[in-house]
Amino acid sequence: MANELRGRRVAILAADGVEQVELVQPRQAVEDAGAQTELVSIRSGEVQAMNQDIHPADRFPVDREVSQVNIDDYDALLLPGGAVNPDNLRQNAAAVAFVRDFVNSGKPVGAICHAPWSLVEADVVRGRTVTSFPSVRTDLRNAGGNVVDQEVVTDRGLVTSRGPQDLPAFNAKIVEEFAEGRHAVPG
Repeated sequence: MANELRGRRVAILAADGVEQVELVQPRQAVEDAGAQTELVSIRSGEVQAMNQDIHPADRFPVDREVSQVNIDDYDALLLPGGAVNPDNLRQNAAAVAFVRDFVNSGKPVGAICHAPWSLVEADVVRGRTVTSFPSVRTDLRNAGGNVVDQEVVTDRGLVTSRGPQDLPAFNAKIVEEFAEGRHAVPG
């Protein structure tokens, strides 16, 4: 099953502070399944990844700026975590709009750890069942989400997961959801 995502384009939206393992492992999983990925960010150049939010890790080249992309350019969206990463993203109007438009389009989205903060800012969790890193759960509830404590949760193409410990389940589920494609848009 190495080609279930052949021909699919996956945007990975990340900024400085992205948790390296949550960028690298899901990216590898979808690429191993045949997808083409692009790292999209709030500015050109590189993003600084972190280990455990406080230890600088590798830098990753940005393929495209979020202000210059459209959801029609991609089949799926991956939102890696790290506490600083989604905080940077949610302060950028183009990034918030990209996340909102992606979820509202019905295309599949995967968000792990702190990444659901971007979903909160985009106002797309209302009425959905989601999970996240524990410190994000109150924000998800306040935004109208039904929060559960499970390693991976899928609700109409939106895949969420708690953190690095859940990467195997998260990676398997995003490959499955990204292969299925468009889902019913809540209405």
